[in-house]
Amino acid sequence: MTKLLMLPRWGALTLVLALALSGAGAADAMAHSSRGAVYTLTNGTAGNAVKAFQRGNDGTLTAAGEYATGGAGTGGGLGNQGAVALDGKRLFAVNAGSDSISSFKVKHNRLELVDVESSRGDQPISLTVHHEVLYVLNAGGAGNISGFHASRKGELSPLAGSARPLSGAGVGPAQVAFDPEGETLVVTEKNTNLIDLYEVDRRTGLAAGPDSHPSAGMTPFGFGFDRRDHLIVSEAFGGGADASAVSSYEVDDGDLDLITASAKTTETAACWIVVTDDGRYTYTTNTGSASISGYRIGRSGRLTLLDADGRTGATGAGPIDMALSDRSRFLYSLNSGDDSISAFRLAADGSLAPVGGVSGLPDGATGLAAR
Repeated sequence: MTKLLMLPRWGALTLVLALALSGAGAADAMAHSSRGAVYTLTNGTAGNAVKAFQRGNDGTLTAAGEYATGGAGTGGGLGNQGAVALDGKRLFAVNAGSDSISSFKVKHNRLELVDVESSRGDQPISLTVHHEVLYVLNAGGAGNISGFHASRKGELSPLAGSARPLSGAGVGPAQVAFDPEGETLVVTEKNTNLIDLYEVDRRTGLAAGPDSHPSAGMTPFGFGFDRRDHLIVSEAFGGGADASAVSSYEVDDGDLDLITASAKTTETAACWIVVTDDGRYTYTTNTGSASISGYRIGRSGRLTLLDADGRTGATGAGPIDMALSDRSRFLYSLNSGDDSISAFRLAADGSLAPVGGVSGLPDGATGLAAR
């Protein structure tokens, strides 16, 4: 006589779910159960949009919709880093073709457009947010940075008196970003080989400056901060073959003190920078070499190349922007040469293992953010 197995109510439910998720079904469900996501901008002239991808637990990406920004792009490269900024449940994006910025609320795996505001300048290319203060970098015309109050819901309000000039006109700015404490804004200028510092009043959000400093190497471009507030800057050296480098600095009360001077990548056109959450590693994309160079960051901020040949990872053609997922488990590279995103898993030793990306992005796509 066959015995019936009697399970408690919740035990039975668990068994049913386990059976339903067995085999390939379980693998698929686990691969895509993460709430992680990656975002980039289409930069379309007829209408800009944020293109979203769901990130699986294995780092792979699945298309998850397209969300109009309410503005327009330029359809071409912006020579920038930071066109998209993700801050918790808020996402901000530039509209370089219509001189505006957009804010979205992140709702699980969807985006909801909250606000569109003038960038208070020409051709916004980069933005940064710290708590409820947002600054945008305008590259056109005379060029400037301009501040906004960004509510927790993503609503934007211009900060009166916040607009500040760059070191001059036609400087070729690349990125604006706050330091981790929100006390200093940094802007890199490609054409002048300068790094601009602005002191930010934490009470009002207003910036003073710029105080401009010479870069250790030519064509300072992308940058990031480690956990000890060391500034890590890529140097494209005008795109010279195998001439690129990365430098590190101490930022202290408006001063910029050099730590590592132009540590060579051995690759071409290092432009974009990311730093891991634990501050142990930094990576730069080499646009002319279709590669990523990784460095170990010492406690003092000193940089050491991870691989003697400078090739920690190989990307699609023309890698530009990069982004790290939460806890820096995965690194993503936006590749302008073949309209793709490359994906890598980070190992404890800083090495990168490819996990497969996506292709078919629109020409001129710019900016990358991940969670």
